[in-house]
Amino acid sequence: MELMDLLNLGAKVIQGNKDDATTGIDTATIAKALGDLMGNSGASAQGGEGGLDLGSIVGMLAGALSAGAASEGAGELADIVGSWIGSGANKPITPDQAGELVGSDRLNQFAQALGLNQESAKTALADALPQMVDQATNADSSLASTLLDQVGGVGGAIDMFGKLMGKA
Repeated sequence: MELMDLLNLGAKVIQGNKDDATTGIDTATIAKALGDLMGNSGASAQGGEGGLDLGSIVGMLAGALSAGAASEGAGELADIVGSWIGSGANKPITPDQAGELVGSDRLNQFAQALGLNQESAKTALADALPQMVDQATNADSSLASTLLDQVGGVGGAIDMFGKLMGKA
């Protein structure tokens, strides 16, 4: 699955969620906000320029998980994100966990881009992130191979995941 397909998937999930605050926002606007959140500034929902900064996403996920390592829910959050990457069922994430995962600065930017309050922005991300990460990392995705290249191949991904889980 290509980047714009992922952004559009996330946009449709957000637009179709149960939050009335997001149902009236067009998918192109949501896709752009998701692209900006993921380090793809400059891209448009119609396929504009700008590349997805997967290193930034990996860093964002790793930073959020390691920053929360002292908290009670850190292992649970790592387990949730790991389920999106694995081949099994995606575990759900709460809106608060989604906010913790992306960080307050990125969350604020995402919320402002869509004219949402913090709670609606967190709910939108909790709905979209599992499906987007799952699709980005499935075996058929060209983004999966790019991600693996950026973390040093399968061995690097396993090592990084081990560190996230506190086992390395």
